Amino acid sequence: MVLGRGGYKFENWAQTYGSSPELYFQPTCVEEIKEILDLARQRSKRVKVVGGGHSPSDIACTDDFMIRMDKMNRILKVDKEKKQVTVEGGMLLTDLNKELDKRGLALSNLGAVSEVAAAGVIGTGTHNTGITHGILSTQVVTLTLMTALGEILECSEASNPEIFQAARLHLGSLGVILSVTIQCRSAFHLKEVPFSSTLQEVLDNLDTHLNSSEYFRFYWFPHTENVSVFYQDPTDKPPSSKANWFRDTFLGHYLLEFLLWISTFITGMVPWINRFFFWLLFASKSEQVNISHKVFNFDCLFKQHVQDWAIPIEKTKDALMQLKGWLEKNPHVVAHFPVEVRFARGDDILMSPCYHQDSCYMNIIMYRPYGKDVPHQEYWVEYENIMKKVGGRPHWAKAHTCTRKDFEKMYPAFSTFKSIREKLDPTGMFLNAYLEKVFY
Repeated sequence: MVLGRGGYKFENWAQTYGSSPELYFQPTCVEEIKEILDLARQRSKRVKVVGGGHSPSDIACTDDFMIRMDKMNRILKVDKEKKQVTVEGGMLLTDLNKELDKRGLALSNLGAVSEVAAAGVIGTGTHNTGITHGILSTQVVTLTLMTALGEILECSEASNPEIFQAARLHLGSLGVILSVTIQCRSAFHLKEVPFSSTLQEVLDNLDTHLNSSEYFRFYWFPHTENVSVFYQDPTDKPPSSKANWFRDTFLGHYLLEFLLWISTFITGMVPWINRFFFWLLFASKSEQVNISHKVFNFDCLFKQHVQDWAIPIEKTKDALMQLKGWLEKNPHVVAHFPVEVRFARGDDILMSPCYHQDSCYMNIIMYRPYGKDVPHQEYWVEYENIMKKVGGRPHWAKAHTCTRKDFEKMYPAFSTFKSIREKLDPTGMFLNAYLEKVFY
């Protein structure tokens, strides 16, 4: 019998949400997961499955049973001919990247961090950028799911296809993801070419930028016209970098955090900080070449509040200009850099923010220097208002204020997903406070 322990305190990476589950489990096999679900049914407890705990929202919190999948982290199969890998749901992408390197394979796209579990990545709709690429869930070929009753379902486009299109972005609400088969590609190097521009230039020539680089994204620095553009493209060149510890770590991390902490007392410093660090770190940033995952991933620096919404790609200029205009009209509101803008191809995944539309993801951030909270609610409210007006959908891993009524309007397939969820989990075993707001 698998044993759970009490007294465990869960907290997400951003330290913005936490909970104290009654029992905490770290199963090592499928049979132990079934035992946990059996026990939960007997005691009428809810169950929350967590991976890396990186989501800066309360989507992974519970006061009942928590299952951490970190001991189910093996590669189960590698098909070199099809360039596919099957892994257990708890495998962290940081470990998967290393194993794929050894086999001459790579994931075709990655988010900013790899300290996230395979099942969690697809659970919340992790994305990166590149208009020819979908969110990471689109790379899933098959998956296995254990339902609340302990039944194991194999899901793909050929087997249980409707459940598959729900489970590829499952919100942790359908069951326990046991394994995932991911479509990979041959290992490749990426060349990142950064350059400076202005917000107006980038928005006026957005289609040109989108078609000029496979993985195009840009940073806008609020309270300025400054933009840092990043082109990332496959290359045959060997790894090379002009990384500088003093500039990138001492100045770009420690000095920045110290100055942002001071700005909590003198808020008028923030526009100056944004301009200064654009000039210091980004205005003359040099290109680099490296293994793909080392370019996709980057340092998220320190704890932070963050929002990230997907909007129809044709609304990119409108939304950014609305946000810029509002900040100019409200100079008492300060916004940290960067506003990160990325792009993703539309898909057919029921709860994907990119469902049936090519999308622009617009990510805003307010750092928490030395863990200190900063005033951000006024900025957050206006950002959400703009996102809703232009037809946006929030990133499932990020904090937002949306409820069922919002999601019913945002997602044409919301009722389909809800009915699948209720069929697979009729007693609501996999719900929590976050999901209650989503579905009820």
